[in-house]
Amino acid sequence: MLALCALVGCAGKKPVVEPAAATADSVQEAPRDSLRAKFLLTIVQQDTATGNATTQELDAVIFSVPGKRYRMELTGPLGIGVASLLWQEEGWQMTFPTEKLYMKGVGYMVGLLNNDALPMVHIHQVADIFDGRLLPEGYEEVAPPEDSTRVEGVIYAREKMGRAFRFAKEGEHVAWISRMGRGGKTETIHFNDFKEFEGVETPSNIIFELDGEKFLEIKIKKIARNKSFSSGTWRLNIPKSFKRVGD
Repeated sequence: MLALCALVGCAGKKPVVEPAAATADSVQEAPRDSLRAKFLLTIVQQDTATGNATTQELDAVIFSVPGKRYRMELTGPLGIGVASLLWQEEGWQMTFPTEKLYMKGVGYMVGLLNNDALPMVHIHQVADIFDGRLLPEGYEEVAPPEDSTRVEGVIYAREKMGRAFRFAKEGEHVAWISRMGRGGKTETIHFNDFKEFEGVETPSNIIFELDGEKFLEIKIKKIARNKSFSSGTWRLNIPKSFKRVGD
């Protein structure tokens, strides 16, 4: 779901996630917190040699049962499929139909380790944004540092698993959240332009940075809650002809 065109271009078969006429047997009961969101995804790649940045815009939709399973579809011009992602508790997989490639992994970090084309992202953290949950569940505030690294107005905290992070607010809204990421780089997410989507205030513009360099931007178009999804949403076929990324 990140710098995908670097791998796959912008063409492929248009993905089908929800059949137009689902049968009673194929539709699952909707958990109260299930949702579907449509958004514009802008991927930014920095050229370290020239210092220039290139961008790629993709239309995207996410089907979410928070904390349990997610399906994401990315499409390029004319609705042509670019990539499909399925994350479930037992593992995740991603397909790139044009290049006949796929990826598989386990855990909540999705992407390729030490690869700027597909940087690792926290799938729960990204999915929670669409439901207006911007801070880790069960976090606790901690005392700020007593040295020169302390920044006034910043709130220092710790996730329930012990990972440190910090954030700031503008009024009642969380403005940004920052933590130390892979390779000792600082990962920051900025939350902008809050709007109500079906009664829940949610940032409609989200910018992801790594050491101050933007690599991803999300612009939310629409969010629908309490949705029922067809059983096919939670299946992602990998044809035998596809090769695993990195092989």
